[in-house]
Amino acid sequence: MARVCSIRGSKVRVGRRIHRSGLAKKKGGIGRHVTKTVKRTVAPNLQTKRIYVPELDRYVKVKLTAKAIKTINKNGAYVTLKKAGII
Repeated sequence: MARVCSIRGSKVRVGRRIHRSGLAKKKGGIGRHVTKTVKRTVAPNLQTKRIYVPELDRYVKVKLTAKAIKTINKNGAYVTLKKAGII
């Protein structure tokens, strides 16, 4: 299953990590230099949750990011899931 949030649509992003070499000037070197960049992935903080929806009187199982869980706590389960098109 894809690593995508059901509500926000957050997914794995690709970024770069800078690789530096050399000794810092403070430590007696000639300074640090960027020699290359290395690809890396940044994954969202996903969790699978069973959320109880009182209006429907049932549980809904969804894959959410931590930020989406905060949104559900703030706006309510039914409103948030309805807006996302899950129910």
